[in-house]
Amino acid sequence: MAIGLTESHARLLAPPPAGTPRVAAFAAWRERVAALRPSHVRLLVDWAKLQPSRAAPPDLDAADDGCMRGRPPCAAYAGLLDRLQAIGAAGAEPVVLIYGTPDWAAAPARGCDEEGTEPRTRLPDLDAYRAFVRSLAALGRTAGVPLRVWSPWNEPNHPTFLTPQRARCDTASAPLAPELYARMVRAWREAAGPGARLLLGEVAGYDAPRDAAAGAAEFAAALPRDVACASALWAQHAYVGSPSDREGGAPLAGDPDRAGDLALLEEVLAALDAKGCPRSHAVWITETGVAGDERRTVEGCREMHTALSAWARHPRVDAAFQYTVREDPAFATGLTDPGLGRPYPVLAAWRAWAVKPGGPSAAPC
Repeated sequence: MAIGLTESHARLLAPPPAGTPRVAAFAAWRERVAALRPSHVRLLVDWAKLQPSRAAPPDLDAADDGCMRGRPPCAAYAGLLDRLQAIGAAGAEPVVLIYGTPDWAAAPARGCDEEGTEPRTRLPDLDAYRAFVRSLAALGRTAGVPLRVWSPWNEPNHPTFLTPQRARCDTASAPLAPELYARMVRAWREAAGPGARLLLGEVAGYDAPRDAAAGAAEFAAALPRDVACASALWAQHAYVGSPSDREGGAPLAGDPDRAGDLALLEEVLAALDAKGCPRSHAVWITETGVAGDERRTVEGCREMHTALSAWARHPRVDAAFQYTVREDPAFATGLTDPGLGRPYPVLAAWRAWAVKPGGPSAAPC
């Protein structure tokens, strides 16, 4: 089982250019990240942030201050271009992940839109979406880091990223999100060009339908067959920890208590297998980590090891991606605090899986 990462800070992946100030905290953590030997690093792309106006092209090299929501330590980098080059310098393959519809490209509100829903969650104008995909592909060529693996949209079964999920906010109402997502996948295939590999899904780990969200298996079952069979690679999110603990801020973690028992994964695979595709789907767990207070404890390390062991034994799971290295206070599942201090115990679980093929025989916590 390969190890991957979601980490957006360029300086945690590669050193700064010559003549640029070096921040000790980043250098220390860069060594720890390198020791994880990630085969892939996800390149999170917030379209709405990069192209707020229809009148201007996306600003793909806009500078970032390198802080964590304003918190130090900070180490500035040159936006998406710098991040992409850092992934290449780290010897990893980028996995492009798009989310966030700009206001000007958003479809009108309809269906089950909860109060406060923003335009960024709505289906984008597909011509604008195709143009944005082409601009990202061109950026990869400019950076000298080909973009071979793509996820057309993040968590399309979650209302934080795509709405409406249903016509009515009721589980008895059939999900709309799979068809909206299918339109984006078809548009992506037209724009990405030959050689681009489609990573389907990226679905949140909901174990059952919600009034305003589709369950993971429900979403897979409702996908049109042409889209479900367009790739033999499925991305599933599955967090570990206490689902009732929100003090640390992990509101998007789905159902963390289902991560390691494989039941949710089997339900998703059964839904995909029912499509009768020519090839069976392999799975990448593209988002995982310890959610809640357990991330700071030895018990959290053991839980992560248990989940990694279960996935590694599964014949159809090929990779697991830690989310993230530096903790985001709004989604606390990292390997260290926002200040880049001492490692949380869970780092030991990931390091053990990185250095020993097949994984350690016992929890290294």
